[in-house]
Amino acid sequence: MRFDDRVAVVSGGANGIGWATVERLLDEGGRVAILDREPEAAAAKVTERTERDATTSDRAAVFECDVMDAASVDRAVSGALDRFGRIDVLAAVAGGDHFVDDELDEDHWNEIVSLNLHGPVRLIRACRQALITSRGAIVMVGSVNGVAAYGEPAYGSAKAGLTLLAKNLAVDLGPAGVRINVVAPGTVRTRVWEGQGGPDRLAPLYPLGRVGEPADIASAIAFLASDDASWITGVTLPVDGGSLAGPLVVMDHLLGSQE
Repeated sequence: MRFDDRVAVVSGGANGIGWATVERLLDEGGRVAILDREPEAAAAKVTERTERDATTSDRAAVFECDVMDAASVDRAVSGALDRFGRIDVLAAVAGGDHFVDDELDEDHWNEIVSLNLHGPVRLIRACRQALITSRGAIVMVGSVNGVAAYGEPAYGSAKAGLTLLAKNLAVDLGPAGVRINVVAPGTVRTRVWEGQGGPDRLAPLYPLGRVGEPADIASAIAFLASDDASWITGVTLPVDGGSLAGPLVVMDHLLGSQE
């Protein structure tokens, strides 16, 4: 019950890693504001969970939010504060990528950077004062693409930016008692793999012999957001099944698959 009497804001909370994080925080006693641009999907999952745990209806609330729109973020965070009165944790999960023929296309870069780098900044800006008041914690979801060159340069560059963002804000917000860290997942079984043959074809790349599950990432987010990590800030934690331990093997496979 590490989050008993604490309030978390989770962006991208309707699906995948975001929903797994919502469930983990609720399981540990927290109250959660779920921010997502698909509020109906989030609300349906809250209703389903309430059938198993009646307290969910009082401890979870859904707010429509597009992290690429600063006004939308501000409205959602304001709604969360009105509902719960405080914010102790910000989990900036919302993000993503899609493939384009020209990886240097300007519109593509603007979109991907706005979603994956500027989105967390918008959330932090909106939550900053509440987090200072609570001496809270921020966890952003990066990627192994932001640590090593696995292709997708716009996405990788945006995710890499989170590492330096976390380091800078760790210094700036540390004196106020606010911690900020990043988790960097490898391949995770989420809906992004629909129509792509599924993620399990990449399992041989991982020393642990499998791809990740959303709950694997949620566990790391919960750790970094909790008092168990009270002396950890400015860190990027790979949660990647060991892929970064053998990047040459991964790159050899990826290059071979393109031949």
